[in-house]
Amino acid sequence: MAIPVLAPTITRSRQLVADKSSRAALRLVPDLKTGEKADRKTFVIFLSIIGAIGLLLLLAINTMLAQDAFELHRLQAQATMLSDQREAVMRQIDLVSSPEVLSARAAAEGMIPSQSPRFLTLESSPVNVTTPKG
Repeated sequence: MAIPVLAPTITRSRQLVADKSSRAALRLVPDLKTGEKADRKTFVIFLSIIGAIGLLLLLAINTMLAQDAFELHRLQAQATMLSDQREAVMRQIDLVSSPEVLSARAAAEGMIPSQSPRFLTLESSPVNVTTPKG
């Protein structure tokens, strides 16, 4: 008999505990009854500004990379041109310093080929002049 009498009291006490715990959880949220409402418009504007700043930064970085790419292309073209000029100068030097051209220029200056060439031997400290046998 005691248990059926206590049953309504137990269920009512459970209901009171649930109500009190839900009120306690709701008190953690700020009270919006003062007229201030959470505004979605402000949040959307904030996100739009952040997105616009991000896009502008991305555009600036992309522009700097494009400028560097143009500079790299210009420097590579300049390096190729200088390499071609160097090769042209080396070919001219080879042509001017060839034995046939040197012989022709010496003859134009009035030089004649030697009939008895002499060679220097640099093996010892005093200068030794040797003549080829033949």
